[in-house]
Amino acid sequence: MAAGIACALCLALPAQSQAPTTTLETVRERGFLICGATNPLPGFSQQDAEGRWSGFDVDLCRAIAASIFGDPNKIEFRALRGETRFAPLQTDTVDVLTRNGPWTERRDTLYGASYVGTAFFDGQAFLVPQSMGVVSAYELDNVSVCIIDGGEELERMQEFFFANQAIYTEVPYEDVADLAVAYQAGLCEAVSASGRQLQAIRRALPDPNAHRILPERISKELLGPVVRQGDQQWFDIVRWTLYALINAEEVGITALNTQSLVAARTPAIRRILGVEGDFGTPLGLTPTFMADAIRAVGNYAELYDRHFGPQTGAALLRGQNALWTNGGLLYAPPVR
Repeated sequence: MAAGIACALCLALPAQSQAPTTTLETVRERGFLICGATNPLPGFSQQDAEGRWSGFDVDLCRAIAASIFGDPNKIEFRALRGETRFAPLQTDTVDVLTRNGPWTERRDTLYGASYVGTAFFDGQAFLVPQSMGVVSAYELDNVSVCIIDGGEELERMQEFFFANQAIYTEVPYEDVADLAVAYQAGLCEAVSASGRQLQAIRRALPDPNAHRILPERISKELLGPVVRQGDQQWFDIVRWTLYALINAEEVGITALNTQSLVAARTPAIRRILGVEGDFGTPLGLTPTFMADAIRAVGNYAELYDRHFGPQTGAALLRGQNALWTNGGLLYAPPVR
């Protein structure tokens, strides 16, 4: 009798919808992806006068939105200050971070965040005027260098010059913006900072092509999308969206030929395009999710060239970011 009353009470209660339990469900119910972008950094993430976002990291987020919705525009960007890298991710304010701090053991284990893969290889480098006639950091000698005072970059530069028994003069400043002003004013002959910061400084100069970022890196910095820990499905979605862009470059799939290559016989191409095998359904996506991402932003080479190619007025050599088959470090597991 008691059981019957309990059952009747259960039936009388209004049905309640179940709250989303995964990030993918939350994003789909919301109807758009929320991407946490960095402070404006030319080439990587910036807004125009009308508030439209563009950049390498921005396009990575668009690719993720395309994987989920088939539409790269179903997205919202939020600029995050460096001091608030992980809290917005932990509190569900954003679904994914791009261009976060470089991948380290502490960042990958202590803050409830997981790096899904490397989208951009970087490191500390040197910016010099072309007129100096230097093509390698190992040629630097008897040179004044602007650098952030106190910290790992200064220590690494000191170790670099000591190891090469080269003469140099430190010109220290507190902020990256000071480095740009000092260098342009001729207060130092070179600048040492991360390659991405040097590229931003170079792009802002009156004649970017009159300056060169030397190819050597004296530190290693791996950067890429970051997601919350504990949601393996979401981790895999973001990871394989990135890997799709890298694999697409390797096999020659571009934003413009995704449709024509459907008839290709190459198994690797057919798998990426979702013609052979179904790699999307296990992730909760369509079989063509990789093709949708590639169609939206292009393969990795197209992505890189769009934001760092000659048309930007300050071409940045791919270097470490070239495919492994071209002497770089860029590598993705095969789709199979």
